[in-house]
Amino acid sequence: ATASIGMAVFPQDDVAPDTWLRHADQAMCHAKRTGRNQIHLFDVQQDHEVQTLHTQQTRVAQPLHDAEFRLYYQPKINLRTGEILGMEALLRWQHPELGLLGPQHVFPLIDDTELTVKVGEWVLEQALRQMRQWTAAGQCWAVSVNIAAWHFHRPNFVERLKAILQTCPEVPPSQLELEILESAALEDVAYMRSMMQSCQALGVRFALDDFGTGFSSLSYLKRLPAETIKIDQSFIRGIVDDHDDLTLVNAIIALAAALQRKVIAEGVETQAHSDILLQLGCELAQGYGTARPMPAEQVPEWARSYHHQASAPKA
Repeated sequence: ATASIGMAVFPQDDVAPDTWLRHADQAMCHAKRTGRNQIHLFDVQQDHEVQTLHTQQTRVAQPLHDAEFRLYYQPKINLRTGEILGMEALLRWQHPELGLLGPQHVFPLIDDTELTVKVGEWVLEQALRQMRQWTAAGQCWAVSVNIAAWHFHRPNFVERLKAILQTCPEVPPSQLELEILESAALEDVAYMRSMMQSCQALGVRFALDDFGTGFSSLSYLKRLPAETIKIDQSFIRGIVDDHDDLTLVNAIIALAAALQRKVIAEGVETQAHSDILLQLGCELAQGYGTARPMPAEQVPEWARSYHHQASAPKA
């Protein structure tokens, strides 16, 4: 016979008697879950952190019901021709007290939970609806959506993606691009390859995001059927004055060309960045140098202004 013991110690755990007993019971359950025949001491600090995280996750779930989430769109352009290729959809949280918050205030709190899936599917649905509006107005812009690794690994991901695509049949699936982090894609290359091919069978395209921050192996890239490689902005920022960054970006562009993949640079902020990228053979870009992320309703006016500037005669 074995015994599992849970303990809560006063005054370190300074709570009401009934709560104190419940803490001891929680500690005993933890001892049983982690192999039995052991003693576990209730961790006050850990419990506080868990409760705090739970409260934060509950607060992150609320915007889905209260319509506080927004999608902002950052344009992708051809640096040589001035053509607008499409947009990247980026999550924003219009917090009632804190104002507009970025995804860093959302995803770290819900990482590897069902909320990741709910938020991810909301983004897909909203992006497709926006694409339907733009298509109806004659603007057939492609839109890319970031997909969390935990969401992409769900067994029913392809089935759910197909159902979401069917809600907007006016939008060609080829206009939707899923962005997967390079580091996530390399965790299980065989599985990722299979999943990507299943999505591509629906017509959807892929981009490997933050390329250069992981292994960036030729063999890995050859096995992953992503149509586009996105060069991480941390390398783009340094190409003007950092020889190592310039060398790395040049190598990625050459690698993409050798494997017949498109390559796009993110974080392009200056004309110097654009000039160097064109010299290296990278024509596609996004970044503050062209436009900051903006609400959907601002995109058409931005596009008209951008086309006007791009077509204006150069002095």
